[in-house]
Amino acid sequence: MPIYEYQCNGCKKRMSVLIRNIKNPATPVCSRCGSRELTRLLSRFAVVKSEEARFESMADPSKFGDLDETDPKSVARWAKRMGKELGEDLGEGLDEMMEGGMEEEAAGEGLDAGE
Repeated sequence: MPIYEYQCNGCKKRMSVLIRNIKNPATPVCSRCGSRELTRLLSRFAVVKSEEARFESMADPSKFGDLDETDPKSVARWAKRMGKELGEDLGEGLDEMMEGGMEEEAAGEGLDAGE
């Protein structure tokens, strides 16, 4: 049973409609204004990647375009993006670690200070 997305031509509301019978689908109706004048939209879809494809994607040089290794926030964003690519939730621990690193850097206690 597919789910189609529509936009009402009257009130511009977007909605998803479950089609229970493909051979004889019911005419969708806007849940906000009741109009039957709807435009079917192209839906987003997901692609399942193999582990190898995820690693290849991570090695793509364009993934590093906005990385500034001297900026801890930039490194944190990059690490989160790479974690999502691998399907890992890096959680709040990463945020806390990066915040601690930024505070140490601001206080002059970072790795450049002899640690």
